Amino acid sequence: MAHDFAAARAAAQHCPELTGHGEARGPRPEERAELLTAWRRDLARALADDLSPLLSDDRLEVTIDEPDQLTGAEALERIGALAANSLLRVGAGGGAGGETALLSFDFATALALTDRSFGGEGRMADNAPETLPRSAALMVEEAATMIAQTMTRASYADARGEVMIRSENAARLKPFAPDTACLMFTLVIANQQGCTWRASLVVTAERMDRLLPGAARTPRPRADRRPATGTAAPFANVPLSLHAVLAEFDLSLARLQTLSPGDSIPLTMGRQ
Repeated sequence: MAHDFAAARAAAQHCPELTGHGEARGPRPEERAELLTAWRRDLARALADDLSPLLSDDRLEVTIDEPDQLTGAEALERIGALAANSLLRVGAGGGAGGETALLSFDFATALALTDRSFGGEGRMADNAPETLPRSAALMVEEAATMIAQTMTRASYADARGEVMIRSENAARLKPFAPDTACLMFTLVIANQQGCTWRASLVVTAERMDRLLPGAARTPRPRADRRPATGTAAPFANVPLSLHAVLAEFDLSLARLQTLSPGDSIPLTMGRQ
């Protein structure tokens, strides 16, 4: 027999923050804005120190502007068809884990940075070449590696960053889908001599949430730790120089002067 019971009071309806389901949603918009501001500030300060040795030990001031919210296609359009582009891995190495970001310098900036790194003034030229010189390409790769490592320290204290691949065409790197929501930052690097250099940094909104300090991240699997031996990598492939002394004997200066290529000196080997 069915019974209908009236509730003594209204059933409680708890918000996600109390029930624990809010953790999967991440920080609230205002909290995220504060975290992003702190991340930009800390990254800018660290870059000012880290990039200084690369630019003739200049005293640098780095600022990172508020990001523009764009789609992936819009970000690639802003970068253009020709630039010094690097796809960065932030937060891990060895081909696994971490987040990716797209870093771009226009050719004029790449040449100016190269000039400053070799002791020049680092002024921006009016005309940029269609192809970067080898020295400028190496300079951009070094700067990109430093930026990846600095970004990693700002988000992951126990990992490293690296340049995954470079291309003068950003679309070839396939950093994100055309319709993906992205954040485009402008890095402004200035020295005390009045030079200013700019770079573009593009991160998808989803990846940016995981890069923010305090963001919930999926723990990376621990590497299989084994005792290091001389027959296992990486030590097994380290080249070593080996010198063996076969004999020591006295030789007069007169005899030494008469030696010529192809001469042989008999050795008497003692039995042991």
